Amino acid sequence: MKIEEGARIVVEDWLHAVEGNYLFFITDETKRREAKAFENAAKKVGAKYKIVELKSDEIQGALTIEALRYDMAEADAIVGATNYSFITTDAVYYALSRGAQFLSMPMSTNDGRSLLEQDFLKMSPDEASRIGMPMLWQLRECNRIHVTTELGTDLYFNITDRFPGIFHGSVWQPGKCSSASFEVYISPIEYKTNGTLILDGSMGYIGLVEKPLKIIIENGYISDIEDTPDGRKLKEYMESFNDLEMYCAAEFGIGLNKVSECAGRSYIEDESTYGTFHIGFGRNLALGGSHNAAGHFDLVTHNPTITVGDKVIMKKGVAKGIKADTRDRFHLF
Repeated sequence: MKIEEGARIVVEDWLHAVEGNYLFFITDETKRREAKAFENAAKKVGAKYKIVELKSDEIQGALTIEALRYDMAEADAIVGATNYSFITTDAVYYALSRGAQFLSMPMSTNDGRSLLEQDFLKMSPDEASRIGMPMLWQLRECNRIHVTTELGTDLYFNITDRFPGIFHGSVWQPGKCSSASFEVYISPIEYKTNGTLILDGSMGYIGLVEKPLKIIIENGYISDIEDTPDGRKLKEYMESFNDLEMYCAAEFGIGLNKVSECAGRSYIEDESTYGTFHIGFGRNLALGGSHNAAGHFDLVTHNPTITVGDKVIMKKGVAKGIKADTRDRFHLF
């Protein structure tokens, strides 16, 4: 896919931009080609736009984003298109509270191609909604998630009084956020996740694991990472934040994108992949949680069986109970 088509999908199909809308595109110095494509797509529909370029090595810490708090709040829609995600920052939470819409589109890739050139962006938001809404409604009605895999994952998440959401690219209401990661998500209670994760997919920005990796979570925090080459990479990455709160399991997500493959091309595609689940660690502000940290990253695992309350909503990576009429309930969540 050409980069211009990716930009068109974002502006027209996801932001639903029309003449007179004010779009705020936040990127970094590594993504000038994407910024130009976004500018041209905005011009085509007659939208007003502002493009801000940040330094790529300052994004995860959130201080640079904080300086844009009031500028973001004035926009109709904001696109976070830096290499690293900042959807979970206080500044985004503030902009949403003032009525802005936010699209998280972290642009980091591992294969040399722009995210805007990758075919997983072609996934239909309506199709993702039809897959995800039955799971979302079940999450609303229960207070516990149990996840297992045939490789040995066995995890419990407490979601009492936490509210789930769904991302499918498309922004749909002032004050709401969306993401290029197509997923159902919920922020579990931060200190009550327990069990064993056998990670066989992706380590977020780091890329794919070479062999399944055992990770222990106790009282919400990673307590042990298996000593393997992948385990050492993960430990080194987490230690680089110099923040113990990065070890907190702060998000639970289920991939909805049937075009995506968990192939290590990009973190956002990996966690979007249908038939996977992911755990987000670190900050979860703007995702329904209250946990702050120096950053946010996700671990992606294949073929989960997910039980919510006493109902199985996904069996070995296949969603259960998908109904054709879920599109009509889209506006309710």
